[in-house]
Amino acid sequence: MNTKYLNPLIVLSFAVLFSMCSSPQPTEKIASGSTYEELVQFFNDWREFESPEIIDGVPDYSLASMKKQYAELITWQDRLNNFDTTGWPIKHQIDWYLIWAEMNGLDFAHRVKQPWSRDPAFYVWFYPYPTDVPEREGPNMFGAVELPKYKQPLSAEDAAEITTRFKMAPAVFETAKVNLTGNGKDLWVLGTRSIREQSGEFASFAEKVKDSFPELAAAALEAKEASDQLAVWLDEQAPLKTGTSGVGKENYTWNLKNVHLLPYTWEDEVLLMDRELKRSHAALRFEEHQNRNLPKLEKASNPQQFDKMLEDAHVELMKFYKDQEIITIKDYMEPAMREQIMEFVPAEGIRGFFHEIHYRDPMPLNCHFFHWIELARIREEPNESPIRKHASLYNIFDARSEGMATAMEELMMNAGLYKNRPRGRELVYIMLAQRAARGLGGLYQHGLEMDFEESTKYASKWVPWGLLPADGGTIQHEEHFYLQQPAYGTSYVIGKLEIDKLIAEYARQREGNFVMKEFMDEFSRVGEIPISLVYWQMTGDKSMLNEVLK
Repeated sequence: MNTKYLNPLIVLSFAVLFSMCSSPQPTEKIASGSTYEELVQFFNDWREFESPEIIDGVPDYSLASMKKQYAELITWQDRLNNFDTTGWPIKHQIDWYLIWAEMNGLDFAHRVKQPWSRDPAFYVWFYPYPTDVPEREGPNMFGAVELPKYKQPLSAEDAAEITTRFKMAPAVFETAKVNLTGNGKDLWVLGTRSIREQSGEFASFAEKVKDSFPELAAAALEAKEASDQLAVWLDEQAPLKTGTSGVGKENYTWNLKNVHLLPYTWEDEVLLMDRELKRSHAALRFEEHQNRNLPKLEKASNPQQFDKMLEDAHVELMKFYKDQEIITIKDYMEPAMREQIMEFVPAEGIRGFFHEIHYRDPMPLNCHFFHWIELARIREEPNESPIRKHASLYNIFDARSEGMATAMEELMMNAGLYKNRPRGRELVYIMLAQRAARGLGGLYQHGLEMDFEESTKYASKWVPWGLLPADGGTIQHEEHFYLQQPAYGTSYVIGKLEIDKLIAEYARQREGNFVMKEFMDEFSRVGEIPISLVYWQMTGDKSMLNEVLK
């Protein structure tokens, strides 16, 4: 039984039951094979193993439990390596590599990241906001409450379930006090901030549901109190933390190649990211010169103006997708794009970076919100692969998911979307500069060449128009996240570059007879998996993956 994908309360119930029995060793549970069907069963068993044990409703990340899991990992790796994939179709071989990458992700988590002992933010237990990728970004505790996964408004049944899980929060946070022994200063201090922010989310949620579900509100406030107590404890420990938080260049490179299946080293990514940063600046200056006699973009100043800008941009983009035959339009796509429309927020000075972009012209971010079409496709048209139907672990989809969303900004601009929005082209390059600068900040943190504060100042320095202050919420949270999850910060730009390679080879094989809609539809059908695997399936060329495997 694969409890990872059951109702969380059922998971907990089964876990308690299983804990009363002796757990079989992996060698007793699984066997290698030579058929794809056996690989699918192996995958289901692997996902059950990868999840932590549950003790009295609380995921067990204790030292003993983690040592046991890591010791058993090699057996699973050996079993996977013993599969005979000779003669399998490429798409089935790719599924083998997906499991291989996930196993490497668990290995890297144990050997290097160790978020359960190094990262206080790992113990966030409540996520009230949706994520725009297949699985929540970053290293996160198994079993945390994902509010967006519950239909709104909440049913009585769902409210009762969340209440039960909120009541586990005090025990969860007590285990954090035992498990957290790391010495990384930046991770500790920034993780404490995440725990404090969690307290605010509990309080806000309690206020929203106090009339409809008073017991749920009470549980949320109880969880808030426990979260506050954890933050106090973290503050008390903080002066003792003196170490670095980055993983180092060698570990970063191993993660790129073996987990994210990207054919680069830390040094390669610095070179590529710096090239894109400087290209974005040069392109911006020429766009500004070309537009020098046009009125500058002004920010929306009231809700009515902003709502009209959003609606006009939304209608224009969906019409562009259809009229220019960019993608095959499905009924679920237009509603999906409306799911995350921003509301106007009055503010003086700089809001967040992306609000600053969106309030000037919503089109660049609307292109990036291709994310929501892709997520809707996952729901409405599940991948034919029983392995790819499940989001890959350890965010190994990042260069594919974030890379495509980032690529859409510039690809659609090159396809003619901005003919009537010349100033909007400037924003496309500013967003590219921001992603390159923040990605480099993350690289330098992991390369142990900058600490967190230095990385935020570096990113701020290289973002045009002063739209990314170093002490602002956008870059503060982004550089923290990139410190938690090596390779994610560069995935936007690196993924875009790899998709450029894919488009080039795909078109070359067709002797220039490139049909955009055919490419885009096939790209989506392959799924949100590492881009080197997408490249292999769409071109039949394994060379990108072979570079990884050298």
